[in-house]
Amino acid sequence: MAPLLNISISNNLHFFPVFILILILILFPFPSAATTSEAEALLKWKNSLHNPTTHSLLSSWNLVPSYNSTSPSTNSSHSSCCQWIGIVCNEFGSVTEINLTSSNLKGTLQYFNFSFFPNLLSFNLSINSLYGSIPSQISNLSRVTHLDLGWNQLSGNIPFEIGMLVSLQVFSVHNNNLSGAIPVSIGNLSRLTFLALEENKIFGTIPEEVGQLGSLRVLYLYGNHLSGSIPSSTRNLSKLSDLELNFNSITGSIPKEVGQLSSLKVFYLFANHLSGSIPSSTGNLSKLYDLDLSTNNITGSIPKEVGQLISLNRLCLDINHLSGSIPSSIGNLTNLEDFAINENSLTGYLPENICLGGKLYRFTAFNNHFTGSIPKSLRNCSTLFRVRLQGNQLTGNISEEFGIYSNLVYMDLSNNKLVGKLSRNWGQCPKLTMLNISNNKISGRLPIELGKATQLQVLDLSSNLLVGKVPEELGNLKLLFKLKLNNNRLSGKVPMELEMLSQLEELDLSANKLSGPIPTHLEQCSKLSHLSLRSNKFSGTVPFQIGSLQHSLHDLDLSQNFLTGQLPLELGYLQLLETFNISHNNFSGSIPSTFKEMLSLTSVDVSYNQLEGPLPHIKAFVEARIEALENNKGLCGNNYNLKPCPISKKDSDGIVIISVTVSILVTVLLFFFIVGVLQTSQKRERKNIEEPRVTQNETVFVEWGHDGKKVHQEIVEATGNFDSKYCIGVGGYGSVYKTLLSTGQVVAVKKIHENGGVANEEAFESETSILTKIRHRNIIKLYGFCLHTRHSFLVYEFMERGSLEKILTDDGKAMELEWAKRVNVVKGLANAISYMHHECCPCVVHGDISCKNILLDGEYQAHLSDFGSARTVDPDSSNWISFAGTFGYAAPELAYTMKVNEKCDVYSFGVVTLEVIMGSHPGDLIWSLPILSSSSSATIHHQIPFRKVLDQRLSPPRNQIANQVVSIGHIAFACLKANPQSRPTMKQVSDKLAASSPSLSVPLDRITIQQLFDMPTWTS
Repeated sequence: MAPLLNISISNNLHFFPVFILILILILFPFPSAATTSEAEALLKWKNSLHNPTTHSLLSSWNLVPSYNSTSPSTNSSHSSCCQWIGIVCNEFGSVTEINLTSSNLKGTLQYFNFSFFPNLLSFNLSINSLYGSIPSQISNLSRVTHLDLGWNQLSGNIPFEIGMLVSLQVFSVHNNNLSGAIPVSIGNLSRLTFLALEENKIFGTIPEEVGQLGSLRVLYLYGNHLSGSIPSSTRNLSKLSDLELNFNSITGSIPKEVGQLSSLKVFYLFANHLSGSIPSSTGNLSKLYDLDLSTNNITGSIPKEVGQLISLNRLCLDINHLSGSIPSSIGNLTNLEDFAINENSLTGYLPENICLGGKLYRFTAFNNHFTGSIPKSLRNCSTLFRVRLQGNQLTGNISEEFGIYSNLVYMDLSNNKLVGKLSRNWGQCPKLTMLNISNNKISGRLPIELGKATQLQVLDLSSNLLVGKVPEELGNLKLLFKLKLNNNRLSGKVPMELEMLSQLEELDLSANKLSGPIPTHLEQCSKLSHLSLRSNKFSGTVPFQIGSLQHSLHDLDLSQNFLTGQLPLELGYLQLLETFNISHNNFSGSIPSTFKEMLSLTSVDVSYNQLEGPLPHIKAFVEARIEALENNKGLCGNNYNLKPCPISKKDSDGIVIISVTVSILVTVLLFFFIVGVLQTSQKRERKNIEEPRVTQNETVFVEWGHDGKKVHQEIVEATGNFDSKYCIGVGGYGSVYKTLLSTGQVVAVKKIHENGGVANEEAFESETSILTKIRHRNIIKLYGFCLHTRHSFLVYEFMERGSLEKILTDDGKAMELEWAKRVNVVKGLANAISYMHHECCPCVVHGDISCKNILLDGEYQAHLSDFGSARTVDPDSSNWISFAGTFGYAAPELAYTMKVNEKCDVYSFGVVTLEVIMGSHPGDLIWSLPILSSSSSATIHHQIPFRKVLDQRLSPPRNQIANQVVSIGHIAFACLKANPQSRPTMKQVSDKLAASSPSLSVPLDRITIQQLFDMPTWTS
């Protein structure tokens, strides 16, 4: 037995190296074989993608044998895999990293064989167009530490098997269309440091198992449909520095256990349904610098422990149900820059030391119940940018409580109980655009220094106790578009310098003691829309010059004065006027016949005057209540409250004379008509030519080939001789009617206002000359036009959805205009303007681009309209043209040049673009742009999240649409640069919009207005 044993042992020793070699081959296969399998798996997936050959990044993905004498491991096809773009291998030639972020990939993961990549450590396919579900086989990536599938179009649930990736440190699937609940298996990922599930459609509750992620530093769950309460197990996340659960439907209270998150720096819970109170344990978060609990149902008081958060930079508790007073400990927050507590039920005093650290730039506490005076620490708070304290019960003397603020843009102290006099310091705030101290008890005179605040756009000092004259220095405020001084005790005459306010849209001087005649120079304020001089001591007649405001004035109130005389005929030229009040004066005579053309009128009051004669036959007068007509000398007409107008003998004689005259004329005309027909018939037989389109009364040009006269007659009949009941809108120089032609075609007819003067003629000529020469799918199509002594009109294609302005102001219609459609609207508008500027020769400048002049068809395609202000110019010269645009959309340089070129269209496009994505006019945001572009931006951080200014009526944009919206926002800010030469051309804008949108380096919620503004532009 012994020899046999020796032989066996010897043989085993002999074969032991072979055994070891076989074991090595099993555990560590030849790199070439492994890599070939990986390469083939990658190629199979590549071929499953849509048009894989068009992806430039995948062009290197081909199996090409490679030989290298110095390394046996490369003597096969595996080298082509390791050298492919986006692929990284280890020293054994096995794939360890796949990074194809922003590669324009479109396809699914269903054909990706995860089992062939046992050594994969990092898998990044973010910012592509992958769709479909996440396969459960992804669990085969047993060694993966970094998994990023964010910014795609993936749907379905997060697979339960994700919990098998126990080495995972980063898991990001944000900005997709994932639904279902967060799998509880996620609690197995004990090494996870970064979890990003935001901007999906995930529902259900946050699982308790999240509390097992002890290594977690960042948790993004915002922008989903999560409900239920915040699990108390989150107290175990001791390393968590960023917790963002905002924009969900989370209920319950904030757990007191959050105070154990000692590493927390960013804590976002805003836009949920949280209730209960703010736990005092929040004061333990000593590293916290950004806390936002706004837009919830939180009750109770602000705990004094919040004052322990000495690192806090931003504190937003607005739009809740907080009560009680603000703890004095808030004064300890010396690093505070943004403090928002507005729209609560807070009482007591505002914190005295709110700006003790000298860094505060935004302070909003409006719509609460605060009492006491303005904090004295605000006086020397030079960093202030925006202050809103309106809607409280603040008292105290404001004469010396405000200093000089070099960065202040917005100040609203309205609807309080403040006393004292206006400080001269307001005139020393160089960037102030909005000052509202209305509805207080401010006394004294208006300081003439206000005229030095040349950036002011809104000045509202109404409903106070101001006395003295209106300073002529207010005429220096060239950008002012709203001036409200009503309900004070001002006296004297209105200074003629107000005529210099060329941008003024609203002027309210009512309920004062102003006297003298109504100033004629107001005609220079050509954009004036609302004018109220009610309840003063104005005397004399109404100046006929007010009729010059025919393209702007909507509301006119001259009631309760001492005005006399007859109403001027020119008032009838106010084609846009909607409300007209001249009651309680001493006007005499009849209402001018020109009033019958005021089709926009909806409300009139002519009571308590000495008026007589017939009422104008328009809806506003016919349907007026008796209270609006009573106490006059003898009004009559088609109103059931009045008697019909009698026919006098003189009128009867006149009618007989007119009848006889008409009979004679008809007979004569009939004779000449018969003679003319006979002559024409003979001429046609001899010369065989058509009847000319030009007659004594009309010149008709119709593009679609119909008979011009026939179409003219058909349109007049279809609109009831342009009866107001067929009118669907009123523009600057014409009323628009919807008309059905006999061909079954629906068209829009713009009838030019009669008595419009030279301006209307120029607008008509401009529109017809330009629209007959240009053609673009995003420019309104002109079918034809008619120039007639009575009815001049233009015929356009009909836009089913109307103007962009009306859609955005209607909540229902605005919600139908979802993000993808809004992106297309912006692109279409950009293409239209680019065509006008760069493809037309000479180039066409529109001059009045605004939301009211952008029409949408049934498919929500944008069509630029209203070319009445458009002109052709030479782009290579400086022959600028006169401005006739809309304030709020006009470029700032027009305040001093009053000239317009292509760059003004670019600016207007920027305003419209912001309005499209914000849902309303971006007034405040535009006013803040000078702050952003100043050298002080290093200290004044405009850190409003971009997402917060997007239209809140829509769900936030996601995936590639979110990319496009951010890109559009950046483009809009580039178009709004103060220096016209710094703005891009519309060709650059159009090309930029047509290109792929840049990927977002940070989540949408973290992109701020400042970042968008500071992005580098692409101007040449």
